[in-house]
Amino acid sequence: MEHKNKTKMIAKPGVQEVVVIREFDAPREWVFKAWITPSLYAQWIGPRDHITQVETMDPKPGGSWRYIQTDPAGGKHAFHGYYHEVTAPERIIDTFEYDNLPEKGHVIFEAVSFEKMPDHRTRVTERIVFLSVTDRDGMVQSGMEMGMYQSHERLDELLTILLVEKPGQVNE
Repeated sequence: MEHKNKTKMIAKPGVQEVVVIREFDAPREWVFKAWITPSLYAQWIGPRDHITQVETMDPKPGGSWRYIQTDPAGGKHAFHGYYHEVTAPERIIDTFEYDNLPEKGHVIFEAVSFEKMPDHRTRVTERIVFLSVTDRDGMVQSGMEMGMYQSHERLDELLTILLVEKPGQVNE
């Protein structure tokens, strides 16, 4: 499916950061809600061929989150992190760690901002900082870009359904 909104991923060589920018045709309160509501988050995060089960999602400072994705071959991929800031509907700051790595301590710091735009649109900017350029490059080479694109496409589709089903609840 072709989407008019494109995910832009910026990963400059030699830098520990990846910046991801995406616009959505939905009010920011709905985009934010999809980021912090377990039943919604599970419907859009990750590649299309993965099934996500959210085990924990406590979106408040000091709260934690954890989900497990199952790939088509039955492989399990677990992720977890901690919330440092949750300011509705403007910003989420958290950590992210892939549980399946043989060595622990490859923590990623994320700051996600939700910018209100004209016509009930939202621009999401994700600033993702890695502990090292090696960690950043490993994540980028592991399929991060494809996962981001598919996640954002799925979120776009979910928001479209929500806006049709509950249009009166979409005012900011």
